Amino acid sequence: MDNDSFISRLTMPWNRFWVRTWGRREILNGNFFPLEVFVLGLIFIAVPYFGSNNIAHFYLEDAFSVFPENSYDRSVPVINWMIIPYAALYLFYPATLILTPKNDKGRIELIAAMQMLILATLFCVMIFLLFPAEVDMRHQIDWDSMNGIETILFEFIHTSDKPWNAWPSLHIVHSYCLARMMTHWLNHNYSETKWAKSFLVLLWVEWILLCISILTTKQHYMFDLFSGMFVGYFAWRFFEPTLNKIQSSNTDSLIEEIGWSS
Repeated sequence: MDNDSFISRLTMPWNRFWVRTWGRREILNGNFFPLEVFVLGLIFIAVPYFGSNNIAHFYLEDAFSVFPENSYDRSVPVINWMIIPYAALYLFYPATLILTPKNDKGRIELIAAMQMLILATLFCVMIFLLFPAEVDMRHQIDWDSMNGIETILFEFIHTSDKPWNAWPSLHIVHSYCLARMMTHWLNHNYSETKWAKSFLVLLWVEWILLCISILTTKQHYMFDLFSGMFVGYFAWRFFEPTLNKIQSSNTDSLIEEIGWSS
């Protein structure tokens, strides 16, 4: 198998994996399809992530001495309100589903985007298990200085996510890939709408704040941020040719190439 064929197998929609979902794409006028893709993707993202997070927490030793924290990590101040842009990552997922074009081409693009997240997550999980890293900075947080919303969000994050799986920051990987996917659709499918440019600005301002927030909430080290940016950028570049191919190709030909034509 040549290199191009191997990459195409990874980035083009996986025929057998999605074939049943594709067959149900018209249920509820097409509104059920994005939810089903999201749930399937969530299983193959959440299970490896939280599984590795708990394995590292209970059974593995910190290997972060390979990439030690620097003096700047602890000198970054805690900014309580930054937990809001940090938690806003979880709005990226429904926003992506809402922006998915309601046609077969958009559905194929959504599947490719979900595969991008799945493969990026599995790559990161491999690193999490080979080089387990604990972020030991939560003691710097002053809980007494928080308001109600900040306390709720910090408690939710700390309860659901042990301070492991540090690098690459999956927060950065996922947010970058999703922001690029939304930008792709905004430019190709919503460019004539009045709100597209404003939403695009808001999206990338939020992404910048999110990048800063993983440091100011003491969730990550700087190395986690930059390694997350690298993996996110690489994942996007890896899938970008396929997404461009989907965008420029005839939909019926794509469906036939994938193997979903009846």
